[in-house]
Amino acid sequence: MKNFVRGLRIANAGDQAEASGPGMKPRLTGCRRASTAVEFAICALAMVMIIVGIAEFGRLVWTFEVLQEAASEGARCMGLRASSCAAAGAYSSVSTTNYIVSLATSRGVVINGATITLNNVATCGGAGGFSEVSISYDFTTVAPALLTSLAGGFTVPASACFPNSS
Repeated sequence: MKNFVRGLRIANAGDQAEASGPGMKPRLTGCRRASTAVEFAICALAMVMIIVGIAEFGRLVWTFEVLQEAASEGARCMGLRASSCAAAGAYSSVSTTNYIVSLATSRGVVINGATITLNNVATCGGAGGFSEVSISYDFTTVAPALLTSLAGGFTVPASACFPNSS
C-alpha cells in the first residue's frame, strides 16, 4: 500500500502537485490558489484610490459651486439692497456677511465671516458701480493619507459682481 501512495499523483482543486517520497512535498510551480488573492489585493488598492479620488474631486467641485452661488446671491442682495443685506434701505456689511454665511451653511459648506470680502463700490470688468463679494475657503480632504496632494488643504476662491441699484 505504501508503494501505491508514493506513486499517486495528487490532484487538488486544479493544482498539479506531485507526491515524491515519504514527506509528499508538492511542486510549487503549479500552485495557483493564492494568485487570485494577490491579484485582488493589488487591484483593490488601486480601485479604492480611484474611487476616493473621484469622490473627493466631486466634493471639491460641489464646494466650489456652493461658494460661487453664495457669492452671486450675496452680490445681488448687496446690489439690490434687499432686506437681507440692508438696514433701513442702506447697505449693511454685517447683514450681508450673515446672509452669505447662512446661504453657504444651509447648502452644506460651513464658512465664517472672516473668509468673506465685501465691496459695495467695486469696479468689475472695467465698469464702476458694482457690488462685489469674494470668498476664500480652505478645502481639506477627508482622506489625506490617500490623497497626499490635497493633504495640506486647497484654497477654493469664489467671487461675483452685481450692479448697484440707484
